[in-house]
Amino acid sequence: MNLSERQVQFLLQSKTIPAVKIQQKPPRTDPLADIFEKFAHIIFGICGFIAVVSVAMITVFLLVSGVPAIKEIGLAEFLFGTKWLPTADTPRYGIMPFILTSLYGTFGAILIGVPIGILCAVFLTKIAGKRIGGIVSAAVSLMAGIPSVVYGLVGMIVIVPTVREIFGLPDGANLFSAILVLAVMILPSVISVSETALRAVPKEYEEASLALGATKTETIFKVTIPASKSGILAAVVLGVGRAIGEAMAVMMVSGNVANMPKIFGSVRFLTTAVASEMSYSSGLQRKALFSIALVLFIFIMAINLVLNFVVKRDKK
Repeated sequence: MNLSERQVQFLLQSKTIPAVKIQQKPPRTDPLADIFEKFAHIIFGICGFIAVVSVAMITVFLLVSGVPAIKEIGLAEFLFGTKWLPTADTPRYGIMPFILTSLYGTFGAILIGVPIGILCAVFLTKIAGKRIGGIVSAAVSLMAGIPSVVYGLVGMIVIVPTVREIFGLPDGANLFSAILVLAVMILPSVISVSETALRAVPKEYEEASLALGATKTETIFKVTIPASKSGILAAVVLGVGRAIGEAMAVMMVSGNVANMPKIFGSVRFLTTAVASEMSYSSGLQRKALFSIALVLFIFIMAINLVLNFVVKRDKK
């Protein structure tokens, strides 16, 4: 159809009508769902606030209770003294044996327990079938629920006599026995967290490694484990916290004597020093025990901060 000049001129001079944006109304939601959502946010916020306040209160309590004894004894004498004789005529309050024992015991437990836990997690995730994996997973979960006093009882009945007979010692309650018990106690935490980290590795990584000609074992140790390193480090953090904070089990197998640490000598940990003397202590001795708790608290906080820093750096 042909248009006349007037029609063409009218079309050229006419203004186009701007498009009108139609705003869609948000879908109507259930008022009860909104109320429940707000209530849940409030509950979560309260729980987080309680956690922060609890840590703050514990910190303040330990500072108030522990600092006076350190001032009275002297920081250098308290931290670097090698004698703990609170009931002697001339009392001595040196906790260096306790600090070194806790360090050696924790390091030994991590050195033994972490490799075993990681390899067990690899077995559960990459090697074991559903039936065997279910049995092992159930055993690991059961280990996590066993009270620490039961570990100490088993260690006192089984590990202590075995260590005494194998090494020909007069007494098997020593640092080595405590390390073995702690190594077993940290296994559930290390295995469960490492297993979760290994399962989170994308399967494409492993498939690409296998496609390039790597064996299954090479793929596990050169691809899967490095890819889950941050989660494994988190497992180490939990293991360190469990090992250094344990009291009852190590008290039953370590000999509980305030000696400088030797691998086959009776020793006392920071935790066992507080647990064994708090019931009958008084005066400066009781204050010194609170100071030991403060040192232990700072020690655990420092280790967790360092390891968490390493984990976050690896994630970046």
